[in-house]
Amino acid sequence: MINNALRTILPIAGWPEERARAVEITGGADPILPMPFRLAESSTAALAAVGLAVSDLWELRTGRRQEIAVDTRQATASLRSGTYLTIEGTPVPFGRNEVMGTYPARNGRWSYLHCNFPNHRSAALKVLGVPEDREAVRKAVAQWDALELEEAIIAAKGAGGMVRTMEEWAEHPQGKAVASLPLMEIVRIGDSPPEALPSGDRPLSGVRVLDLTRVIAGPTCARTLAEHGADVLKITGAHLPSLGRQEYDTGHGKLSAHLDLREEKDREILRGLARGADVFSQGYRPGTLGNRGFSPEALAQLRPGIVVVSLCAFGHVGPWASRRGFDTVIQTVSGITSRQGELFPDDAPGPQFYPVSAIDFLTGYLMAFGAMVALARRTREGGSWLVRISLAQVGRWLIERGQVPEADLKDVPQEFTPAELERWSMTSNTPVGRLQHLAPVVRLSETPPRWARPMVPLGYHQPVWPA
Repeated sequence: MINNALRTILPIAGWPEERARAVEITGGADPILPMPFRLAESSTAALAAVGLAVSDLWELRTGRRQEIAVDTRQATASLRSGTYLTIEGTPVPFGRNEVMGTYPARNGRWSYLHCNFPNHRSAALKVLGVPEDREAVRKAVAQWDALELEEAIIAAKGAGGMVRTMEEWAEHPQGKAVASLPLMEIVRIGDSPPEALPSGDRPLSGVRVLDLTRVIAGPTCARTLAEHGADVLKITGAHLPSLGRQEYDTGHGKLSAHLDLREEKDREILRGLARGADVFSQGYRPGTLGNRGFSPEALAQLRPGIVVVSLCAFGHVGPWASRRGFDTVIQTVSGITSRQGELFPDDAPGPQFYPVSAIDFLTGYLMAFGAMVALARRTREGGSWLVRISLAQVGRWLIERGQVPEADLKDVPQEFTPAELERWSMTSNTPVGRLQHLAPVVRLSETPPRWARPMVPLGYHQPVWPA
């Protein structure tokens, strides 16, 4: 049986429905974890699309396609891979800051404050006028109108939102703007001659990827490309807020260097790196990098034939196009937490997050799929390409997959079995110790995915391409 979510992805690559039959899917169906949304189907589809794109590139190299397999349970577990990290046998703390969360506001509405990053936490606390104390925050939020608080926090350069239902989001101007967009776009933005893939024995051997993304979704894209042989160089700034521990999950296979793009000398280093790159992946708000000379069009002039992968929170159109956002923010404003709270209430009533980071990881997998489709097009027909996607577009795609019947949501296990997690895990020797983590999900008959480099702390390397 063909995965229905995969059917919606195939046309993006111009593939017929028959391609889906090349993927063997095992492991059961939704619900796998306690949530009403079809996350097993969606994660399996996104990873199957990655496998198909890898197979397509392998065929360009060798004339052979590969056999592809995805296990739905393993794919679902990958949506919360940070949960399963240990360093030297000790779990890596991946909890949320104590004041991050959803609070009752006035008139029966709820407000979500995204406070994991110190800059966003400071913004929220400044607006509320309280110290970093959950009870003080709760009392302060209760005095606010939820919509007014949403706007005040955004104006203070914070992140969060008013909890909405799916029906309210569908009528919201930004919800309508997102609904006008496809799941993702792959657009030709410049001319250049066809380029053969670099020589090598893996699907992405010799392909150079600049990863200018942060948190989970964008870094997952580059991690996925590294699984299949790409040389990935992550670029971030020492001055930028970071939780650090997220690299333990999304940093496999990458080099990592610091640049400060406020400085012209560092921008010139990045221009030099871009001239030698095949893929430039960025997750800044629309226009942010363009103001520093790294718009997709500027990159296509700098390096004809480049593939630019561009991620943002709410899409490139609509009144919220430049707004900050995260997986949890999208869940909040689009109705996901409202529905999750209805079906799986906590000890206290109210909206709930689903127990995975689905939008983040689905977006990362789809970004990697789009990058590989664009590389195949560059090989066949030439050109520079833009792959454009947002968390909100992926959230909408997830909601459109429909929900599991409520009758099937009784007594759903909250965790995978220890035997499954052991089978899906691996250990890497890293500069911070022996790291146990989940292994790649997609199974390929000729080039099993693997990371050639271990995770490293941010800024561990110099900003140069490997020889």
